Amino acid sequence: MRLLLVEDDQILGDGLKTALSQEGYAVDWECEGPSACAALQSHRYELVVLDLNLPGKSGLDILKEMRAADIATPVLILTARDTVNDRVAGLDCGADDYLQKPFDLDELCARLRALLRRSQGRSTPTIVHQDLEIDPAAHKVFLKGRGVELSLREYELLRFLLENSGRAVSRSRIEEALYASDSEIESNAIEVHVHHLRKKLGSELIRTLRGVGYIIDAPAA
Repeated sequence: MRLLLVEDDQILGDGLKTALSQEGYAVDWECEGPSACAALQSHRYELVVLDLNLPGKSGLDILKEMRAADIATPVLILTARDTVNDRVAGLDCGADDYLQKPFDLDELCARLRALLRRSQGRSTPTIVHQDLEIDPAAHKVFLKGRGVELSLREYELLRFLLENSGRAVSRSRIEEALYASDSEIESNAIEVHVHHLRKKLGSELIRTLRGVGYIIDAPAA
């Protein structure tokens, strides 16, 4: 899942990028308002973690521009401002959640999972597809009730395809979702991960559509 982190505190931003990357997010980190706006125009993100006090342009102005441009990406405001008026202003500008500094990393991750779940229209915390189940909170995958060991990248690829089940997804779209902008991507990386997932979960799960991409078929109604 690709996430945009907008935070001008170097120590906090570096720590958050490291921690969220270890959680499986592909994190782009911007320290200034204008560069954050440029990133939002250039890439598609599943989540935005947004500070309010930023050089060049405030977090609220970024949020207003996002919503005016019809960018519906869930936004979690992360800020030291703690008055009710500040929280109300952020939420009324289009934020989806609000977390005050200092904060607990586990709570931040739980709130991000909840935002993803709501944005995808899921009511349950787990993702279920036939005999396959994913627990995003624990980063665990079960096939017919048995745990399956996946690498972090395999897990994120499986999760992304399941969240888009019934829709063909191109390799370039997968790369955009799974890799941060500063990542080096080997030319056959996606094919290798798909191959490993088929070996571990069955060859029928992920179909290749030549010239289009990959798809996990939606369960029959």
